[in-house]
Amino acid sequence: PLGQRKRLRTVLDSSATEWETLYCSAGRRGLEVELAPADLVRLTSAIVAPVAVT
Repeated sequence: PLGQRKRLRTVLDSSATEWETLYCSAGRRGLEVELAPADLVRLTSAIVAPVAVT
């Protein structure tokens, strides 16, 4: 969700906030970045909600 030409809506499952860091796409094929879930939410204006079914 980072480094794209067009800003897209991002939804993050609420369970992801329990991790210390996450890896996500950094705008180029094969390029990933490690960051804290709170930083991902801040940088993308992500919606945090229960998405995954357990």
